[in-house]
Amino acid sequence: MKYLLGKIRKHYRNARISQKLFLAFSIMIVIPAILVSFLFIRMQETQLYKDAMATGSSHVSRLNEQLRSRMDILENASSTALTQKSFVDFIHTNMRGDGLRLVKFRQNQFEQMHNIIQSHEMISELSFYVDNPNLYEIWPEIYHYDKFWPQDYWSTLRDEGGAAFRLFAFKDGEHTLSYYRLVRLQGQQQKLPTIMEVRSQHSMFFSDLLQESGGDFFSVVMDGTNPSRSVYNPQHVFSKNAGEELDEILGNIHRQLDVLNQNSPIKVHVGDQTYYALYRYIAPLNAYVVDIASHQALMQGPRSWYAIVVAITLFVLLLIMLLVSHTTQRIFRRLDSVLSSMRQVRKGQLDAKIVTGLDENETGDEIDEVAINYNKMLDEIKRLMTQVVDKQLIAKNAQLHSLHSQINSHFLYNALESIRMQAEVQHQPAIAGALVSLGSQLRYSMQWRSDTVALSEELANIQSYIQFINFMEGGSIVLKADLPPEVLSYTIPKMCLQPIVENSVHHAAPSGGSVRIQITVRVEDDSLLLIEIFDNGAGVDPELLTSLQAVLRGDSDTPIVASKNGLGLENVHKRLQLHYGKGCGLWIDSVQGSYTCVTLRLPWENVNLGGW
Repeated sequence: MKYLLGKIRKHYRNARISQKLFLAFSIMIVIPAILVSFLFIRMQETQLYKDAMATGSSHVSRLNEQLRSRMDILENASSTALTQKSFVDFIHTNMRGDGLRLVKFRQNQFEQMHNIIQSHEMISELSFYVDNPNLYEIWPEIYHYDKFWPQDYWSTLRDEGGAAFRLFAFKDGEHTLSYYRLVRLQGQQQKLPTIMEVRSQHSMFFSDLLQESGGDFFSVVMDGTNPSRSVYNPQHVFSKNAGEELDEILGNIHRQLDVLNQNSPIKVHVGDQTYYALYRYIAPLNAYVVDIASHQALMQGPRSWYAIVVAITLFVLLLIMLLVSHTTQRIFRRLDSVLSSMRQVRKGQLDAKIVTGLDENETGDEIDEVAINYNKMLDEIKRLMTQVVDKQLIAKNAQLHSLHSQINSHFLYNALESIRMQAEVQHQPAIAGALVSLGSQLRYSMQWRSDTVALSEELANIQSYIQFINFMEGGSIVLKADLPPEVLSYTIPKMCLQPIVENSVHHAAPSGGSVRIQITVRVEDDSLLLIEIFDNGAGVDPELLTSLQAVLRGDSDTPIVASKNGLGLENVHKRLQLHYGKGCGLWIDSVQGSYTCVTLRLPWENVNLGGW
């Protein structure tokens, strides 16, 4: 997405002004018109959807009521049949013992039961399954229990209150709905209870549903536990259009059926089509009556309006494009010369100014004003570039001048050597030692064969400095730097420790007083070498410490110079960051009256810095 937005932004920037104006006109006029049109269509679609859902909900409720009414008919028929107690008693007796009794049974009780069945045209068959070894199976209304399957279904009926409907009967279940009921007799100790089965053909029970072949909604009765077992009219227009996808549609809908949320329509996607479903749960049947409609069929009318809207919009866009193209060609023709000059400047020709053809006192129009200001901008750019280069050269020379020796080292060193020899001749070893220390410092600071030195060389120079200061000021400054041998060969920028030690000498202890300076090293995360210079002196004023830390973090532009020789903390900090990056540099921590600790952060790779 980010890449795509970048490409669009780049294309827009590179587009001609005429194209941008066309886009502006489109946004201001055409797009609002399109949005209003599509909003109107959307409102129509929403209203049409609401009306369709209301119609579908009414239809599915009506089907639900019809099916429940027909289920009541089956229940009433079964209750009427059970009132024929003499019939029920006889089929539990020895039907083979007396032929005369069987004939009377056929003429009386059986005929009455048969009339009950015939009086309900919805009932196709009513049968009793009896666990009676002396049962005489000569009529379809009476069977031995062995003919019933599954044999243990009676326990399910018992758990469900003695009666239950099945959308698909155990026998001829593809086309028949059944109602099963337990028949219990007083004092009868048969092994299995008698089951009465009332059967009704789907074509009769669901006659209204199976006769509908048109309309927006397709009615289906789904088994509550098995989505593949459903009752519907395969000749319906919806079923024919769905084809092989019908099973997938019904399966997706079945997964979303919810007994507790029957008033909310279901929405499913199959292939590139969207379908809506309204349903009601029929608890006694453990089934759902569902009305399904295709979104495409419901919205077929509003979708035809899209073509009209698109055609009108394209026609308006074409007229606007022609108008904008003609107008911009007349207005911006003189921009070609301006663009040509700008392309030359982009190639580096800063003297490629725009020729306006105006007299000295003429101002011209907006395009001429752009050209004049552009020429002035080129002159200013050339002046600023020259000024920046000059400033950079001056700053570089000043930095090099401040970091290198400013005096002739040969004369000064020879003079110090002569004075040292005189001191030894006159038996003044303290003066001679001080001159040796001072000479070592001068030699170290004035000879710049390289910008980096070994840590051991920097420490030797610092020790010479401490010896000289103790001689000059009569103080008792103790320097301790017991470092591991493997660190002594580590190369560091020259004169990066000296200014920090000078600060400790001049600011940590009073004149002639004592201070203890300790230099330690440690490695952090196997990537940074930390050199810590710690003194137990007077510490730093909290306000000054805050300003120093702000400068070292880069939060302040106020320069700091914390040592007398000009190579201040800020100078060392910037030198380290210049050569090693922002992750390196100085940090100072102090508690007034207790201590001051300055930490140098250097890369542990120990790469030689090279030249400045």
